[in-house]
Amino acid sequence: MKAHDGIYLDGAWRPAAGQDVIEVVNPADEQIIGRVPAAGPEDVDAAVRAARAALPAWAATPPAERAARLTALRDVLAARKDEIAETVTAELGSPLPFSQAVHAAVPIAVAGSYAELAATHSFEEKVGNSVVHHEPVGVVGAITPWNYPLHQIVAKAAPALAAGCTVVLKPAEDTPLVAQLFAEAVHEAGFPAGVFNLVTGLGPVAGQALAEHPGVDLVSFTGSTAVGRQVAATAAAAIRKVALELGGKSANVILPSADLARAVNVGVANVMSNSGQTCSAWTRMLVHRDRYDEAVELAATAAAKYGDRIGPVVNAKQQARVRGYIETGVAEGARLVAGGTETPHERGWFVSPTVFADVTPDMTIAQEEIFGPVLSILRYEDEADALRIANGTVYGLAGAVWAGDEAEAVAFARRMDTGQVDINGGRFNPRAPFGGYKQSGVGRELGAHGLAEYLQTKSLQF
Repeated sequence: MKAHDGIYLDGAWRPAAGQDVIEVVNPADEQIIGRVPAAGPEDVDAAVRAARAALPAWAATPPAERAARLTALRDVLAARKDEIAETVTAELGSPLPFSQAVHAAVPIAVAGSYAELAATHSFEEKVGNSVVHHEPVGVVGAITPWNYPLHQIVAKAAPALAAGCTVVLKPAEDTPLVAQLFAEAVHEAGFPAGVFNLVTGLGPVAGQALAEHPGVDLVSFTGSTAVGRQVAATAAAAIRKVALELGGKSANVILPSADLARAVNVGVANVMSNSGQTCSAWTRMLVHRDRYDEAVELAATAAAKYGDRIGPVVNAKQQARVRGYIETGVAEGARLVAGGTETPHERGWFVSPTVFADVTPDMTIAQEEIFGPVLSILRYEDEADALRIANGTVYGLAGAVWAGDEAEAVAFARRMDTGQVDINGGRFNPRAPFGGYKQSGVGRELGAHGLAEYLQTKSLQF
């Protein structure tokens, strides 16, 4: 798609206040593919004012009509799914088949789920002598990351719009083109002017201005835990609600009774998907000591198959970050069994699929989020030891458990301090709540629980 040279404000594309631009670069070949405005505080203020002006009418719009607009949005996104996939591939570097199957298809499904929820959700309930109304929280400031750019936009904008909120979106500066495509889809779907607004810009400038703006009632942020702390601190000063989807260091626990080959192969695929740039990736594989060597061999063999199958990481800074973690792993005594710091291609910000063995729970690569195609394999003595290791980080976003008996896996999963656990390779469910324990975030996205984040309650007593 051709980049817009303006911001989407109050139902139209308008020039940004300043002349600064952001160059969008294809991470696979390092070529500039577009330029978008680097919006500043003045642009954010205009967008928030437009959203606040549009709020009363949109909040009063019947849920059935909001559902109709969301259905139209889903249909527009579906009609443009090829363009979506090609855009994400160009600005994120994701291989086209993965962009088609995940980056395009999942947001369409999520948009459809909120069209249905807007039509069927009970926004009012009777509790004794009270009637409880569930009302929109107000103007939402949505700040989204680059790793799943359209999915994260839809996961915030769709429930907010379904709830009757208005939205100002500040997408990641690395992947703004698919955000512009989403704004086009909103316009084509017939949403009223001001209900959705888009400001492209840098996080420390436009993102901070949005998080601090007194006209924003809720800030929904997805990104690093470090930035999430800043967003939460800013919101606390204003007593403003936040929804935070942050980092992860998820454990893939393979119990002795599991089908080891399947568990390892699926686990490696999970870590390598999207070049490892997935907050919920199972980056710690926990294997019983009696099967450890076999698991390491299987993982190394599996990782080698991904050398030409994964794309680059998003930018040069991220490439250097991931390589730095690989160097730290080696320095702290982990054994490199696949990959490493060598660049697999002459151009582009690629990182080799990497697997570490002999990783101990206290190592940096077992505690910190790397956000690249790097797997750490840890040995455990017994089930209690496995649980201690699995729960032994500051994160609690996702995880996996494998066992020959499903009940055994479920019993272990119930004791994990994490927001979502896949049992024996369970499939992603776009209607199930997604979010973390501990420093992995506050609140939930997707499904009815995601809708609830954008609602507030009022009780009327009779």
